[in-house]
Amino acid sequence: MGAMAKPLSAEDILPLVASLTPQERLRLLRLIIRPAADDGDIYRVLPPRDEEFLSDEEPLAWDSEGWEGAG
Repeated sequence: MGAMAKPLSAEDILPLVASLTPQERLRLLRLIIRPAADDGDIYRVLPPRDEEFLSDEEPLAWDSEGWEGAG
């Protein structure tokens, strides 16, 4: 299996974008703003970390707050 490529930073990418023709910049912008189908593709590439969905709070505790005066 091949080694994973080093992630690029904005500083790495900006000179490349600056060298694009106006037509290629427009094409890049269209590719960037194109809506993603869903988050499934992202999670296949970068699975969620263990702590991503952890919370110190009781899961539904926030849902019951503030309803005392309703009704």
